[in-house]
Amino acid sequence: MKAAHRQTLDKIFANPVSASIKWRDVEALLIAEVSEGSGSRVRFTISGQTLFLHRPHPSPDTKRWAVRDIREFLTNVGLRP
Repeated sequence: MKAAHRQTLDKIFANPVSASIKWRDVEALLIAEVSEGSGSRVRFTISGQTLFLHRPHPSPDTKRWAVRDIREFLTNVGLRP
Protein backbone atom coordinates (compact mmCIF):
# COMPACT_ATOMS: atom_id res chain seq x y z
CA MET A 1 0.00 0.00 0.00
CA LYS A 2 1.32 3.40 -0.96
CA ALA A 3 2.07 5.95 1.76
CA ALA A 4 -0.67 8.25 0.45
CA HIS A 5 -3.21 5.42 0.67
CA ARG A 6 -2.05 4.61 4.21
CA GLN A 7 -2.57 8.27 5.20
CA THR A 8 -6.07 8.26 3.72
CA LEU A 9 -6.89 5.03 5.57
CA ASP A 10 -5.62 6.55 8.83
CA LYS A 11 -7.79 9.65 8.28
CA ILE A 12 -10.87 7.49 7.63
CA PHE A 13 -10.41 5.62 10.91
CA ALA A 14 -9.45 8.69 12.96
CA ASN A 15 -11.70 9.91 15.77
CA PRO A 16 -13.46 12.28 15.64
CA VAL A 17 -14.56 11.68 12.07
CA SER A 18 -12.76 14.06 9.73
CA ALA A 19 -14.64 16.37 7.40
CA SER A 20 -11.57 17.28 5.35
CA ILE A 21 -10.75 14.08 3.48
CA LYS A 22 -10.55 14.76 -0.24
CA TRP A 23 -12.89 12.63 -2.36
CA ARG A 24 -10.14 11.93 -4.92
CA ASP A 25 -8.05 10.35 -2.13
CA VAL A 26 -10.98 8.12 -1.13
CA GLU A 27 -11.50 7.04 -4.75
CA ALA A 28 -7.79 6.29 -5.13
CA LEU A 29 -7.91 4.07 -2.04
CA LEU A 30 -11.08 2.22 -3.06
CA ILE A 31 -10.18 1.63 -6.69
CA ALA A 32 -10.85 -2.11 -6.46
CA GLU A 33 -13.82 -2.12 -8.78
CA VAL A 34 -15.40 1.23 -9.42
CA SER A 35 -18.61 1.50 -11.39
CA GLU A 36 -20.15 4.78 -12.45
CA GLY A 37 -23.87 5.27 -11.91
CA SER A 38 -26.12 8.01 -13.14
CA GLY A 39 -25.24 11.50 -12.00
CA SER A 40 -22.72 11.50 -9.17
CA ARG A 41 -23.43 7.95 -7.95
CA VAL A 42 -20.43 5.61 -7.64
CA ARG A 43 -20.30 1.92 -6.68
CA PHE A 44 -17.21 0.38 -5.07
CA THR A 45 -16.88 -3.41 -4.84
CA ILE A 46 -14.18 -5.20 -2.86
CA SER A 47 -14.26 -8.91 -1.96
CA GLY A 48 -17.92 -9.23 -2.88
CA GLN A 49 -18.96 -6.30 -0.65
CA THR A 50 -20.47 -3.25 -2.36
CA LEU A 51 -20.67 0.37 -1.22
CA PHE A 52 -22.79 2.99 -3.00
CA LEU A 53 -21.90 6.66 -2.54
CA HIS A 54 -22.46 9.98 -4.25
CA ARG A 55 -19.50 12.13 -5.19
CA PRO A 56 -19.53 15.29 -3.10
CA HIS A 57 -20.17 18.56 -4.88
CA PRO A 58 -19.49 21.39 -5.07
CA SER A 59 -16.94 20.82 -2.27
CA PRO A 60 -14.16 18.27 -2.91
CA ASP A 61 -14.31 17.09 0.72
CA THR A 62 -16.02 13.85 1.69
CA LYS A 63 -18.95 14.29 4.08
CA ARG A 64 -18.69 12.90 7.61
CA TRP A 65 -21.59 10.47 7.11
CA ALA A 66 -19.85 9.12 4.00
CA VAL A 67 -16.59 8.66 5.93
CA ARG A 68 -18.51 6.63 8.53
CA ASP A 69 -20.01 4.47 5.75
CA ILE A 70 -16.56 4.01 4.18
CA ARG A 71 -15.10 3.06 7.57
CA GLU A 72 -17.77 0.40 8.08
CA PHE A 73 -17.30 -0.89 4.52
CA LEU A 74 -13.52 -1.19 4.92
CA THR A 75 -13.92 -2.96 8.25
CA ASN A 76 -16.32 -5.45 6.66
CA VAL A 77 -13.83 -6.30 3.90
CA GLY A 78 -11.01 -6.67 6.43
CA LEU A 79 -9.07 -3.49 5.65
CA ARG A 80 -8.01 -1.52 8.74
CA PRO A 81 -4.97 0.62 9.54
